[in-house]
Amino acid sequence: MIFHVLTIFPEFFQGPFEHGIVRRARESGALEIRIHNLRDWTADRHKTVDDRPFGGGEGMLLKPEPIFQAVEAVFPERLPGRKVVLLSAQGRLFDQEMANAFRSAEELLLICGRYEGVDERVAEHLADEEISIGNYVLSGGELAAAVVIDTVARLLPGVLGNESSAVFESFQKTGHGGGLLDCPQYTRPADFRGWKVPEVLLSGNHAEIRRWRESAAREKTARLRPDLLGPGPR
Repeated sequence: MIFHVLTIFPEFFQGPFEHGIVRRARESGALEIRIHNLRDWTADRHKTVDDRPFGGGEGMLLKPEPIFQAVEAVFPERLPGRKVVLLSAQGRLFDQEMANAFRSAEELLLICGRYEGVDERVAEHLADEEISIGNYVLSGGELAAAVVIDTVARLLPGVLGNESSAVFESFQKTGHGGGLLDCPQYTRPADFRGWKVPEVLLSGNHAEIRRWRESAAREKTARLRPDLLGPGPR
């Protein structure tokens, strides 16, 4: 899979992708990340990418021309396997289900918003999706792009050492959690400062352990993220 990132700060990405799973995946050839400088598609000597919003208001907006030209240069043809995603505070909330859908793309192009936002015509006529990684405002889409790439990359075949790891994580509907948080996890020592690992996890009874994990995952979800349980009695 190829990830494209369109940004005015290409140097930002010298760090986030040089560690851990994403680095190993790049080295193995499971994924490729290409960073594109939006200023390369400007025509003036100042390489201007922003302008004042019509109607007044605070801040500046990213102009549509360089963004359209950049995306059309990276994707001369909009083939089914190519997806363009605009990262903005106004977008649909990014979640595990969306990450699962993105992993089927052959190439994913992420547009990093900046300043007060992006000309709306980018969202309306260029991007396939407009997404946000949370109900808060970032200074730009670069951090969000790193989050999306990390989340999607670890779902790709061959990226994780254990292929079942991604199936049984928090929010995955395909695992034993059914879209809930992951169950509590413990490791050695079994008794740390008087806090003991639940006896069932030491029993070796896999059926009982599975039932405990399902129950504990539901209890933890009810306590920390009741919104994931949906309406109705809990």
